[in-house]
Amino acid sequence: MSTTAPFGTWPSPITPGTITTRTVLLSQVRVDGADTYWVEQRASQAGRNVLLRRNGDGQIGEVLPLTPADELVDVRTRVHEYGGRAYAVDSGIIVVSHAGDGRLYRYDVAHRMRGLVPLTIYGDVRHGDLEIDTGRGLVYAVREDHRGSGEAVNTLVAIPLDGSAARDDSRVRTLVSGTDFVVAPTLSPDGEHLAWITWDHPGMPWDNASLHVGDLGPDGTLGEQTLVDGGNGHSVSEPRWTEECELVHGSNASGFWNLYRTEGFPVRGTNRTGWSEKLRTRPLHPAEATFTNPASWQLGPHSFDVLDSEHIITSWARDAVSHLGTIKLANGELEEWNVGWQPIGNVASNAGRVVMLASNEMSMPSIVEVKNGTVKVLRGSGEFVPEGTGVSFPEPVSWPTSDGDTAHGFYYPPTSASHTGPDGELAPLIVNVHGGPTATAVPGYDLRIQYWTSRGFGYLDVNYRGSMGYGTGYRKALEGKWGIYDVDDCVNGAQHLVDAGLVDPRRIAIRGGSAGGFTVLSAITRSSVFTAASSCFGVTDLKRLVRTTHKFESHYIGQLMGTQDIDDPVLDERSPINHIEDINVPLLLIQGSEDPIVPAEQATAMYEALKEAGAPVALEVFQGEGHGFRLATNIRRRYEAELSFYRQVWRIGAASSHAEGQGEEETFTVKVENLH
Repeated sequence: MSTTAPFGTWPSPITPGTITTRTVLLSQVRVDGADTYWVEQRASQAGRNVLLRRNGDGQIGEVLPLTPADELVDVRTRVHEYGGRAYAVDSGIIVVSHAGDGRLYRYDVAHRMRGLVPLTIYGDVRHGDLEIDTGRGLVYAVREDHRGSGEAVNTLVAIPLDGSAARDDSRVRTLVSGTDFVVAPTLSPDGEHLAWITWDHPGMPWDNASLHVGDLGPDGTLGEQTLVDGGNGHSVSEPRWTEECELVHGSNASGFWNLYRTEGFPVRGTNRTGWSEKLRTRPLHPAEATFTNPASWQLGPHSFDVLDSEHIITSWARDAVSHLGTIKLANGELEEWNVGWQPIGNVASNAGRVVMLASNEMSMPSIVEVKNGTVKVLRGSGEFVPEGTGVSFPEPVSWPTSDGDTAHGFYYPPTSASHTGPDGELAPLIVNVHGGPTATAVPGYDLRIQYWTSRGFGYLDVNYRGSMGYGTGYRKALEGKWGIYDVDDCVNGAQHLVDAGLVDPRRIAIRGGSAGGFTVLSAITRSSVFTAASSCFGVTDLKRLVRTTHKFESHYIGQLMGTQDIDDPVLDERSPINHIEDINVPLLLIQGSEDPIVPAEQATAMYEALKEAGAPVALEVFQGEGHGFRLATNIRRRYEAELSFYRQVWRIGAASSHAEGQGEEETFTVKVENLH
């Protein structure tokens, strides 16, 4: 029998400790023969990224030994600041980027006593997006060189696997240079060709990236090269070779990210003269759906893989809902696999088995294997079991927004197995803004959402204009309109739920991080629909961001603002720091002290200005954190601070999450200045 209690006060088994100490973040799934590899980020170990392997016998364990300096390996790269693919494995040879010293290391699973062999020098040189060439004894990598006085230099390099370049950097050979960015080195199965992607400022990788292929000589030097696709106003992503040495890649030329197949590459032993003139590229399965992800914020997306000589296995999304299936290479026929799981990350295949990072409405993100029609969970992301706790299921919603457009998202109603709200009371609503702008909110079981719904809050996850997954037109709609259309979509989404009688119009909060934090701050300067707001490392001053941001984003703000002129008045006009007088709702600012992307002074300046103006504001600065929190204690305190903030602002009755069988008690109370 359910207990009646005010919304927002329900005891919940999902605590900040559940999210940190009892769960891990899974990523970078790869297969190597019968072995499956992945990375786990563990907040309980200071956010360390750990490489694990499940061998063919089902045994799971951490793979890598200590470094020669007796450090635990942190599998992470800072290329583009956002990192991504930080290791590669081929035939038991692993190459990994260690965040502790920034070096690459080689490890041979079959010869453990040899330990980790350093491959690169010490110094401010970062590597990622690794591709191993065992035949030539090389690893191809994206190199981001920060040793100069100006902007970082990005190149594609070949690094010897014998460790000689760890002492002599001149042994590293530069293969591709002269472009602002290069990613995705991909070796053909016969070892004869290398594919890669480039793009230049002021574009971003989803705007105008180009796919190249070059001949590889015996020593790893590039010979004849050609542009395969991309440029001319469209972009490419994820090159992947088939068993027959044909190239499959993504392109948004049609307005959606579809897959294309390029034929005509010479295989080993055939005439290679003039091969670049014989290539033919065609779409595999044209559709208004998203089959691939661009080489965007993180290196190494892996949305599809080669299943066998006739098929690729792929994920795709329509309206941000993911599917899994095969595409026949000969004719593009698509067949969906209904396996009960939605792909949410890498999809990899070997010898007919498919392994992917996936989720569903009742399960946290897991590494799932599909083989011979059988589905097996190889690794879950935590101990927590949703059954019996009350699960809030996502409801796809769309609503009219400004300029005659339609915006999208997912609504999670307040849900508890033990509590219900009083008759006649409407639930408070939290509107979440993802950290894009080009990201996508996807449905599924997420403890970070269920944390709120299980306490009696409604939760709207917004895919505002600019988000991926709804076509190029939807994404590009935000260009020149950042701080306007994203705000409109959040405001109208909240109002849509109010009009439907689902939530309390007096208790609507907006929350978001990074670019989402900018949308939060912009929303409370332009709209009165929100009565509370929480910004996590959000942008407050656009000019300051342009002056301090890193190379990858150095022209992105201009694209979103519609100008590359730092002195254009639009940057001042849309900077929330310049509209303090328009902020009339309580604001919580959360910030990492060592954030290299949105420096801490952005939040502290906003806090001081609001405090001086007599506005209700709170600030929590977490020491040692960057752009995204990694330490368990800080993650716990962040959730406790936000919950404390909403309960104070909305005068929700004191309620503890501590009850028999209900988990730990939240004890931290955030201090809100000028709250009356």
